[in-house]
Order: sequence, then structure tokens, then C-alpha cells
Amino acid sequence: MAAGTGAQGRRFDSGRVCLDLVATAPEASGACEQLGSPARLAEWLLASRLVPCGTPLAAVDDTWVARFRQLRTGIDRLMSAQLAGGDADSALERVNTLAAGAPPGLRAVRGQGGALVRALSAEPACGALLAAVARDAVDLLTDPAARAGLRRCEGDACRRLYLDTSRGRRRRWCSSEVCGNRERVARHRRRVRAVPAP
Repeated sequence: MAAGTGAQGRRFDSGRVCLDLVATAPEASGACEQLGSPARLAEWLLASRLVPCGTPLAAVDDTWVARFRQLRTGIDRLMSAQLAGGDADSALERVNTLAAGAPPGLRAVRGQGGALVRALSAEPACGALLAAVARDAVDLLTDPAARAGLRRCEGDACRRLYLDTSRGRRRRWCSSEVCGNRERVARHRRRVRAVPAP
């Protein structure tokens, strides 16, 4: 999957499109809503590769935004419950209902230079795109190997989810360049403060 864009527009590799959707949620303060308008949702649909580049998304409206936000909340609850060892049956029911829908049909077409590229077989429909994301969540939750790699970032004030596919499963942050670097800088500052002045 393509790297996701989380709060404040920072990119990171979550490992799954369903987790990329969760990363679009605003921070606890309510700031940085990534799906704040139909245009932003359309950008996310293209960036997440749910729809091929160049797909017209004129039908995306506020209803689509509300439905994607609802799915995002459900997936976040499910993944959080999975990490905590609990359940979120109402969210599970909602995600299962959406996953039962048909995802968008794909076909291969000749692009520039004659190479085969992906295209949708029909104009994208909200329900079909929701089904694709919901199926990804179901696939993640029902695959023991993938589910075992589900993690929440250990960075201060970061709550992003990702799949840890690193050797030894030692990844601690959604982004080593952002959250990991902040942690290293904070650790360095604590060490410097702990050294007594001469």
C-alpha cells in the first residue's frame, strides 16, 4: 500500500489502506482534520490508491465525507480494541456490513506509451470504495500474522496505527523521521540536563 498521510500532513507507511484512513483523523485537540471537505477526501482517495490516478471524482460530496469518517471511527475502535484485548462489536458489525458490498471493479487499459495501467470499470461509487476499505480492515483483523504486527506509535501525543513488518518486530514509531526523531531529541535533552554544570 501507499504511504499514508496522517495529521499535519506528515507521510508515513502504515502498511494498510484501512490504517491510512484512521490516520486522517484529527488529533485529540480536534486540529488537523484530513477529511474536512469533499476535495480533501478526493485527494485522499487518489493518494491512497483506492482509485487510479486521473479518475474523475466529481460525485464526491459531503455525504461521502460523512460516510468515510464513520468508517474511520469504526476501524479505529476495532483496531484499538484489538490492541487492548477487548471488543468493539458495534463497530465490527458496521465494518462487516460495509465489507459485504462489492468493491470497485478494476480493469487493465493501455496508458501512455502502451503500458498497462489500472482503471475502474465504472464511475467510482461511495459504497464500493467504502467496501474496499472495510474489506481491508476485515482482512487485517482475520489474518493472525498481520494482526500480530498491529502497533500504535509510541511517540508523545501520536496515536497513529501501523503494521510492524520490521525485522524482529522492533519498530516503535509510525515514522522514524518524525516521531522517532522527536524521541531521540527529547532523550538527548534529558541527558544534557542531567549532566551537572562544571
